[in-house]
Amino acid sequence: MRQVYIAAAKRSLVSPRNGRWRRSGVGELAAPVIQGLLDGESFRQIDVQDVVLGNALYGGGNPSRVVALAAGLDEATYASTLDTQCCSGLDAIILGASKIASGAADVIIAGGVESYSRSPLRQHRALEPDGPNLYYQRPPFTPWADRDPDLLDAAAEIAKARRLTRDAQELFACRSHEKALHADFSAELVGAAGLRQDDFTRRLRLETCRKLSTLTQDKQFGLTSATVAVEADAAAAVLLLSERACEKLGLSNVLRFHSARQSGGIPEQPILAGLAAPRALLGSAGLRPAVAEIMESFAVQAMLWRDELKIDEDALNRGGGALARGHPIGASGAVLVVRLFHELMREPSGALGLAAIAAAGGLGSALLLQKC
Repeated sequence: MRQVYIAAAKRSLVSPRNGRWRRSGVGELAAPVIQGLLDGESFRQIDVQDVVLGNALYGGGNPSRVVALAAGLDEATYASTLDTQCCSGLDAIILGASKIASGAADVIIAGGVESYSRSPLRQHRALEPDGPNLYYQRPPFTPWADRDPDLLDAAAEIAKARRLTRDAQELFACRSHEKALHADFSAELVGAAGLRQDDFTRRLRLETCRKLSTLTQDKQFGLTSATVAVEADAAAAVLLLSERACEKLGLSNVLRFHSARQSGGIPEQPILAGLAAPRALLGSAGLRPAVAEIMESFAVQAMLWRDELKIDEDALNRGGGALARGHPIGASGAVLVVRLFHELMREPSGALGLAAIAAAGGLGSALLLQKC
């Protein structure tokens, strides 16, 4: 198998649903990100062979092709879209890397895009000819209704079972916002002249959190709006290259795609099921990442994964996480990798970085990058 490298990583601002990007479809969100990836002097004449994007809410079609054409890529460029819900953006990058590793391509753009604001309304056709169409909020993630819980309820069960109190969750959320407030994301952002932070980031205080109502029945271990990531719009992508492409372009300041793992588990416990992928990835070689980007769909998820994976506090989500940004479902995994790229570039040669995320239905994905 051939070596795979990441040479560039860009993203849009993450903005809550019906916010900054309320009028922007997936093409308008992601095309500037692709153009930003190729804006450097070394990449302007590069021949992109494939675009692989994750998406969960588009409602059909092939948004990756829409994005590739909107970005001005050659019409001969192939494009495909992947939907594994929250894992989609990370899985798209893993798939793109696998294509290069197999020898099928040398240059691929991979990532994710999600427009919660412009997502279609969902409905099933009427059961009878004159009956009403049936609206629904989300598709099933398992074939069994009794094993397909609402993700909020599943997270609440984990909080109670693992004794992760409301106070501890809210403290974690406040720290996420605090880290994001002190970060400068300008190097990774496109279409955000003069802006350094995402729209949702704010100075969140425990006093404010304690005034919030719980979203679940349990008061001691309950989740609140501060400890659950908000629905959001965003796009993020990376430029994947083979060793031959790196040599041709004269690139050396890149990250090596070290390894990846995808796993499934008990569907009604997605947080625990998703943990299997990063645990296997790190445990197989006893690896300790210098930097880790762990998804913060819920504070309880990130807290549990931090503890179970033994991630050092100073390595975890250095620029804050999804609690301080928002959760653009199909793009969230790609946002993690973009953040990881820019944080790992500050580390010494040989340092490892982890990105990991879980998805509804009991899925998990994780990858390791290494500074060359």
